[in-house]
Amino acid sequence: MKRRNFLSILGTGAALPVMMNGLCVRAFASDTPFLSLLANVACEDRILVLVQLAGGNDGLNTVIPLDQYSVYKAVRPNIAVAETAALKLTNATGLHPNMTGMQQLFTQGKLRVVQSVGYPTPDFSHFRSTDIWLTASDYDKIIDTGWLGRWLDTQYPGFPAGYPNAAMPDPVAIQIGNTVSTALEAKQANMGMAFTDPKTYFNINNYGAGTQQNTRFLQELDYIRQTGLQIQNFATPVKNAAAKATNKSSLYPAANQNPLADQLKIVAQLIAGGLRTRIYIVTHSGYDTHSSQNNAGSGTPFSHPQLLQQLSQAISAFQDDLRLLGIEDKVTGMTFSEFGRRIKQNGSNGTDHGAAAPMFIFGSNVQSGILGANPSIPAAVTLEDNIPMQFDFRSVYASLFRDWFCVNESDVKSLLFADFPYLPIMKTSKPTDVNEQGESVNQAKLSVSPNPAMNEIRVRYISEGNPVRISLFDYTGREIEVVDSMTPQHGEHELSIDVSQHCSGNYYCRVSSSKSHSVIPFVIMH
Repeated sequence: MKRRNFLSILGTGAALPVMMNGLCVRAFASDTPFLSLLANVACEDRILVLVQLAGGNDGLNTVIPLDQYSVYKAVRPNIAVAETAALKLTNATGLHPNMTGMQQLFTQGKLRVVQSVGYPTPDFSHFRSTDIWLTASDYDKIIDTGWLGRWLDTQYPGFPAGYPNAAMPDPVAIQIGNTVSTALEAKQANMGMAFTDPKTYFNINNYGAGTQQNTRFLQELDYIRQTGLQIQNFATPVKNAAAKATNKSSLYPAANQNPLADQLKIVAQLIAGGLRTRIYIVTHSGYDTHSSQNNAGSGTPFSHPQLLQQLSQAISAFQDDLRLLGIEDKVTGMTFSEFGRRIKQNGSNGTDHGAAAPMFIFGSNVQSGILGANPSIPAAVTLEDNIPMQFDFRSVYASLFRDWFCVNESDVKSLLFADFPYLPIMKTSKPTDVNEQGESVNQAKLSVSPNPAMNEIRVRYISEGNPVRISLFDYTGREIEVVDSMTPQHGEHELSIDVSQHCSGNYYCRVSSSKSHSVIPFVIMH
């Protein structure tokens, strides 16, 4: 349902005494056909901003497990954040001391922390893991479309042919940078466009209308010319939007001092200028911190603490700008990185490629708080040990599709190729028991014994009467066994698991359902 169709149904005399932004119209959508139409129109105005932390962000130094501080400090003697310096979000969890801006957003109710996000079989290659996140594929499948490109293709069918047009005169997705993200790739074309400055817009020069000669080279050259002409047509609304609005926040640093802030400043300006673009992507590079993590090393312009300071400063300034410009209710932001880092520091005072890491969802429409428990650090950790996932990243995507862009659940499954549990991220999320830190099924409700174990473990957990998946992860954060997938009755249950075939070392048991997720470590000793 597009805006013009909605208005034609209502007629020119209809009155709309309802605010569309900042109101949970989706919750009433099933009550009447009118409110269903209203919800669809409201969702059309919503924007998602993705912040890619390129290189693999170290989650343990970003979101600090204060409830396990002594173990955390022991495995990171040279790079651990001082306990007294950590910025408290709760008594159990803190942020890096350079992230004051994001702590303030948390206090203001505009920041959601999602703990230990990853996927079942992590790939530690930058290129492959990035591809997995951008396409929402399984680790062993190659997909040639992006998770957002597939959705945008349903919203703007036939793109790029016939665009821009009266219904959509603006780019459907924008990447601030030189390369368009794979996340925006659709079957026919990439749905996005990239530039670094809307005022000095880069365009492909077009000479003539193409040759139309039947050779592969000339056909491809003709396609490039047509694409260039299309980009040129999109240039005018982009430039006009940039000229219409002026950033208002005083929190932005000076130009060229914070590369992420410079990008988000452009995004805020374009949104305020009236562009109807649905997706924006910005990139913050430098997170591959193998050595001298707390100090900028050779070839690394910024240390990890400096990167986190830039991240926090940029996002808090951007959110402040959106508020002052009067558009914050239509924008939600999300950070992601291709993987996290390992638990133990390496011999170069850095951290190597790891598995799961926290994500930040920010904006005035998020359910503020911490989703999930702090990652559990085993008592004895090797250089190979990783944090296993608590939440699959595709659950985050599914939740944003359903609760931010109002995609129906059958279409969400089609876009992501499978069902993934929804998470309470947005204020419009349906009721669920996966709530704030410490309220989901956690170590108080899940236990593994004996620990250490030799040949068998007994897993005790409480079921809410929903389908439950019980799986084991090894020390690398890889899911090695799905023990059971069932729908037990409500109440306490115990399951015996044979672990005699597994080598000695650190392991994790994960119990998850549509309403609860929990991970607990245990040790096997033969």
